[in-house]
Amino acid sequence: MYYVDMPSTDEIGDLNLTRSDACISIYLPTSPLGRESKQTRTQLNSLFKKAISQLEKTGFDKRQHIQALQDQFDDLLADQEFWDHQANSLAILATPESLRTFRLANKLTDIVEVSDRFHLKPLLRAITFSHAAHILALSENAVRLIEISPNSPPRVIDVPNMPTDAADATNKLVDKDFKGSGHRSAGQGHKAYLTNYVRKINAALRPILMHSNNPLLLASTQPLASLFRSLSSTAVLPDMIAGNPEHLNEANLATAARPILDAHYASIIADFHHLFEERTGQSRTTTDISSAARLATFGGIERLLVDIDGVVDGFVDDETGEVMFDSESDAMNYGVVDEITCRALRTGAKVMAVRKQDIPGGHDLAVIARYPV
Repeated sequence: MYYVDMPSTDEIGDLNLTRSDACISIYLPTSPLGRESKQTRTQLNSLFKKAISQLEKTGFDKRQHIQALQDQFDDLLADQEFWDHQANSLAILATPESLRTFRLANKLTDIVEVSDRFHLKPLLRAITFSHAAHILALSENAVRLIEISPNSPPRVIDVPNMPTDAADATNKLVDKDFKGSGHRSAGQGHKAYLTNYVRKINAALRPILMHSNNPLLLASTQPLASLFRSLSSTAVLPDMIAGNPEHLNEANLATAARPILDAHYASIIADFHHLFEERTGQSRTTTDISSAARLATFGGIERLLVDIDGVVDGFVDDETGEVMFDSESDAMNYGVVDEITCRALRTGAKVMAVRKQDIPGGHDLAVIARYPV
């Protein structure tokens, strides 16, 4: 099976507040296949030794802290049940006092960072454009809620109280319509009949979708598609999978959803670019890291794009937001853009981790501010 436990954006912001003499952040690719866990654990042990080496190079001499870290990693490496339940990447955030793990759906490369705080931008990368979604396959004769993710097969979700079809929703006798296809409630207007069906679907979906960050796609035909959009309490993507979904299995629906998701993500980035251009005329944008750090420190960032791959080493003053750049990574400094990102998250900014070519001007970041700068 496939096991994922990704953090929310709020959790990422809170994790950034952790401070310790030794914060170790390790990211590595894993496999949902338990037989490959031995190789993964060997690689993790190597990455942990690299982290300890970075600590020792700075003159870190608190042997009891290093031993505490070693004990926690030894316990993790020995936990066979944990290693039997993995996804495609693993994030490990450790201090001498604690160790947290997150199993991620996307594939990350090896990363080791040591500082007085955690390196968290890879976690944001994992949740920005996850390529996960829900598909509601809706027809008069059947309804399914399907979950898709980038690296596991699509699956049908069991939804309590979901009607099996329109006839079940009305709880009445039905007859075929004049064409002999679909259901029609005896003695009831067809639109009212379908409206009742959609309302019951919406009520059943609400407890499941209200806490999900995944976009919802619709696979349906008219008039059900329009009815669901008008009555749904959950936002639905404007593009949909056309045609009768009864003729499509879960894999077909997932394949049809991919270009719709790609277009959705592209539109989000395009919307940022349009707003960035508009706000530039109002002196409310910047691509300068030092300016962005000051804005993040004082809650001035409204929206932020950051490069998912780049690391700019240095320090950001906790009080003033002043940036001091460093030439190379060590156990003292940390990723400046990573720190800006987390400060922006904690003040309610909308943050997206994207490829550098998606950022205006190809910079490390782009900011839309809440006020002129």
